Amino acid sequence: MFEPPKKFVEPYIKSGQVVADLGCGPGYYSFHMANILGSEGKVYSVDSDERVIKALKDKAEKKGYKNIEAHASSASNLSFIKNESVDFIFANGLLCCVAPLEIDAAISEIKRILKPDGLAFLSAAKGFGSYMEKEKWEEILRGFKVHKREDKFSNRLAEVSLK
Repeated sequence: MFEPPKKFVEPYIKSGQVVADLGCGPGYYSFHMANILGSEGKVYSVDSDERVIKALKDKAEKKGYKNIEAHASSASNLSFIKNESVDFIFANGLLCCVAPLEIDAAISEIKRILKPDGLAFLSAAKGFGSYMEKEKWEEILRGFKVHKREDKFSNRLAEVSLK
């Protein structure tokens, strides 16, 4: 799930943008994005695990990052992010971990916060331990304009935007 940031992040973002790293964990991608975005940009780092968010906040403060805003929250509740305010959403491995009853709300929130011309990178592990069935993945993608997709051995990947 942890591919090099250069491959999954750099092609999509530039200085000054607003991005959301959903399911950010300890910030593997968040810090890389924050470096690219610079002081004029912002990263919303979101994870449901309060411990990893605390660790991310502590590391950001210690290293002087002012452009990371970290929240312990489910992807189904992004109320702290304004409508249509995010240029890029990075949800790497998130959707396979969202409880089935919350997946539709998470997708609605992704659509709500994404700018009309924004992009999202979505991925979901498949197989043991994943909530994401192939049919649900296809249903999710039908709600977006798909620019690129891959179905790898253990992972489904898609680059999408709003229709």
